Amino acid sequence: MANIQADSVASDLLFANFNQDSTSLAVGSRHGYRLFSLSSVDRLEQIHDNEGAIRDVCLVERLFSSSLVAIVSLNSPRKLKVCHFKKGTEICNYSYSNTILAVKLNRLRLVVVLEESLYVHNIRDMKVLHTIRDTPSNLKGICALSASSDNSLLAYPGSPHTGEVQIFDVTNLKAVTMIHAHNNPLAAMAFNKEASRLATASDKGTVIRVFSVPDGKKLFEFRRGVKRCVSINSLSFSSNAMFLTASSNTETVHIFKLDLSSAASSPQSVAPTRNGYQSSDVANNNKHDSSWMDYFNKVLTTSSNYLPIQVTDILNQDRAFATVKLPTACRKNICTLAVIQKLLRVIVASTDGYLYIYNLDTEEGGECTLIRQHRLNIESGFITRQSPTPISPSSYAEATRGQQTVPKIKDRSGSTGSSASSSSDSTFSNVSKSDSSPGRVRYAHSPKGRLKGMIDEHELAEDLPLDDESEFPPMTMYCE
Repeated sequence: MANIQADSVASDLLFANFNQDSTSLAVGSRHGYRLFSLSSVDRLEQIHDNEGAIRDVCLVERLFSSSLVAIVSLNSPRKLKVCHFKKGTEICNYSYSNTILAVKLNRLRLVVVLEESLYVHNIRDMKVLHTIRDTPSNLKGICALSASSDNSLLAYPGSPHTGEVQIFDVTNLKAVTMIHAHNNPLAAMAFNKEASRLATASDKGTVIRVFSVPDGKKLFEFRRGVKRCVSINSLSFSSNAMFLTASSNTETVHIFKLDLSSAASSPQSVAPTRNGYQSSDVANNNKHDSSWMDYFNKVLTTSSNYLPIQVTDILNQDRAFATVKLPTACRKNICTLAVIQKLLRVIVASTDGYLYIYNLDTEEGGECTLIRQHRLNIESGFITRQSPTPISPSSYAEATRGQQTVPKIKDRSGSTGSSASSSSDSTFSNVSKSDSSPGRVRYAHSPKGRLKGMIDEHELAEDLPLDDESEFPPMTMYCE
């Protein structure tokens, strides 16, 4: 991080992210990393503090509520460490040919994102199953890995000039489809829980689109704003995929509502309420109140057929259902939608050194109410405050700039030929919009790694708490 006051609370903050189901927060700093539970609004319960065992932590990802964490430090930006934090043991470490820009996990796979390649690991034994090489330059490490084990998909940029998205099946190790999402390069992506929908935003930041997966059909198009272009920092679906939130480098976070029309018309559908969900019969009580708006929308839809396509597109785009007003604009933040104490909340972690929690009115929308903000005090814990201290730290990509180009390492075995499993060593060269060929296949150089232990399959099952002492057993295997 550059240009930060030394006495600022957030000067040590390097990274913050939510886990796959938004039940915990991971924070990386100059002093190490910490994990916090998001089970309460009033306080953040600390789950773990590594107490400086690994310093300058710029990436830390937790696997759901388990004790498995993936860690990258600024001191070794090309090395990934996978640890069991409750036992204080290291499961494995891998070194890559370039700076690690992002790490994504689910119960089947671990994906490491470099500037021009992606490595797909089997999370049980950390073997490299597949390498996607020659991807367009991706300095921001933009990608999305679905949380679903039944439909485990990876999305990554397919072009440096347009918003092309490549979808890859990390279970069967094959390409699924390509979606031309935007005219401008991508800025953010997110799957819903079931990986049946993909939300995207471009670096222009004015339009958010939602596509069905795998057919790539555009389902929704939302307009964030028309006054200015912004940098979209994050996108996140609610667990039931009825809401989508988008944060940017401005002070406003937008929440969009999905399936509103079908929820009102389908007799079997449900509509969200402040306390959960209600039947469509109750929701239809407001039908007459909204009839004039339906008529107005019909007039706009009809008239749009006679207007220029640019005007038609704007008229057909939905606006935000609700908004969050942050106390200050920040260059970097991340947002999520999570159910805390039986209510849906909007949670924003920001580089101003604060975690903000807002109430979302799922019936009326509008401006969300700030109910709590927690100050990130890296050295002495988390305390609740009412006024943030604004700062503008650099992103991780900027912090590691200058470390992007290093000599490529050789394969662990010293061979570039085929192995017993061709799928585990082959790479897929993405198909661009102008090239419909399947792409060339070559044998990839694996990262240098040392595996110290196996992870039992039952410890990755969805119906287990994943936080008992028997998970991730002691290390027994070593790689060459």
